[in-house]
Amino acid sequence: MSMTETVHERQTSAIEASPSQPSLSLPRSDTPIVPRGTISGRALTAVIAIMTFLASLTTGAVTLVWTAAGEWRAEVAREVTIQIRPVAGRDIEADIVKAAAMARNFPGVAEVRPYSREEAMRLLEPWLGAGAGLDELPVPRIIVVKLAPAASADFGRLRRALVEQIPAATLDDHRGFLERMRAVAGAAIAGGLGVLLLVLTATVLSVSFATRAAMATNRPVIEVLHLIGAKDKFIAGHFQRHFLRLGFKGGLIGGASALALFALAELARGHLTGSAEGEQFAALFGSFSIGALGYAAVLAQVALIALVTAATSRRTVSRTVETMY
Repeated sequence: MSMTETVHERQTSAIEASPSQPSLSLPRSDTPIVPRGTISGRALTAVIAIMTFLASLTTGAVTLVWTAAGEWRAEVAREVTIQIRPVAGRDIEADIVKAAAMARNFPGVAEVRPYSREEAMRLLEPWLGAGAGLDELPVPRIIVVKLAPAASADFGRLRRALVEQIPAATLDDHRGFLERMRAVAGAAIAGGLGVLLLVLTATVLSVSFATRAAMATNRPVIEVLHLIGAKDKFIAGHFQRHFLRLGFKGGLIGGASALALFALAELARGHLTGSAEGEQFAALFGSFSIGALGYAAVLAQVALIALVTAATSRRTVSRTVETMY
């Protein structure tokens, strides 16, 4: 059927449903004002799906970073490190025993583990190499102190006591590392919000152009509906429902694809459990699960993109219709 015949049928149907008939208050047609299944509609659905997929990946990545950073902060906050430097005229082994005893007697401490010289040198090997002659270097000794769960400790008092009795000892509560981790997590969230804003902006522009193109294509039908008394809200409602369906369909495709990718990654992470690669992966990303919050955020994005698509279409139609007459 040609475009002229299609427009003629729509005009005839609209005229038959004109407000002059008492049984009908609004013009109706057997076919929608905006045809479904067009090439432009499928293209817009694909664009929205891609945008939603990228936005969902960003949300999932931000969730993973935030969760991993929280786990790192919680673990590091429960540990402090006592470092004892070799000093001429002092017995470093005696200083280690004394510092470990002071830490064990400190309130809130659950575990104290002094590192041997060999363990301390192995910690430096990844940075200096295995054949760097570490035996000749004055390698500091480390004592790791872990707090009991839900316990708090006055590390300032422990630091002062160590300095008074063991001048070569220093205590590091990792505050600098915690601040850097907090800054990294905040930067990740800010970057994710920026990407989401760009995705929404691109979606708004795409829907706006697609709506104008659909109105230009169906201009004869819109003019006939307007002549027989159809309100602008009625015309805008048709476009809104059409693009709401496209936005929801594209959002579901993109969001479902992203969730499937995260589910596959989590499944692959489970198969690596117990291996060296799995331990390194767990150290960086934890369980690599976005959790219920991440899944809920992705579903909320799908609904948000569908609503933005519908609202953009309605606003574009309302502004365009005003300039057509």
